[in-house]
Amino acid sequence: MADTIDEQRTKYLTDAHSIEEQALAQLRSAPDAAGDPQLADLYCEHLDETEGHERRVRELLEARGAKPSLAKDTVLKLGGKGFLLFAKLQPDTPGKLHAHSLSYEALELSSYELLRGTAERAGEQEVAAAAADIGGQEHTMMERLEATFDVAVDASLREHPRDDLQEQLRKYLADAHAIEQQAETLLEKGPKLAGNDTLATIYAEHLDETRDHAEAVEGRLSQLGGDPSGIKDAAMRLGALNWGAFFQAHPDTPGKL
Repeated sequence: MADTIDEQRTKYLTDAHSIEEQALAQLRSAPDAAGDPQLADLYCEHLDETEGHERRVRELLEARGAKPSLAKDTVLKLGGKGFLLFAKLQPDTPGKLHAHSLSYEALELSSYELLRGTAERAGEQEVAAAAADIGGQEHTMMERLEATFDVAVDASLREHPRDDLQEQLRKYLADAHAIEQQAETLLEKGPKLAGNDTLATIYAEHLDETRDHAEAVEGRLSQLGGDPSGIKDAAMRLGALNWGAFFQAHPDTPGKL
């Protein structure tokens, strides 16, 4: 059992390193796509922090006689570059980048919480301390992003004429509806995969809330003369099904979920 747990800690470290590589692939281009000097400075500052995170995780792996996963690193680097390309092709690049950055910081923070908890239970204080430190910086970045959403909105709408705002609002509502559809599909699986009654209850309660969210968004969209996007909704639901299958394929399904 000890060997299995030790292997899991190494896997979490390689996961963390790959996530940092993806973050670096995004952050190196983010300042040019930020659309505002304040946002560009924010991304530059976090790029410096992220380079430090990558080094620290790599050193922890080397101390264990392990090394980063080339396959994972390559896949996530490509994913990071792919998202930047997607954002740059959108008419509201700064907003898409900002929203994605906040969600990515949450993913990073969650990954380090898994690593910290596992390391603490194993008595590996150096790994636990590193995970806590890095996780703290990811949380601080989340707060910076949350505090600058108005700046991102202004940067996104700067190129749009005022009479175009109603159409832009309908597009954002359609995006929100598709995101709620994805959340609903994933949360329907959540209680069965939670591995714990408390977690199952949390997922079930939020499933009810999420259905209310989708209904409210659809209602407002209808009042503005728009409709949900069937294509976006279907694509996001498929993404949730893929996530569910991905989680089930891992030995630590509740943690990944």
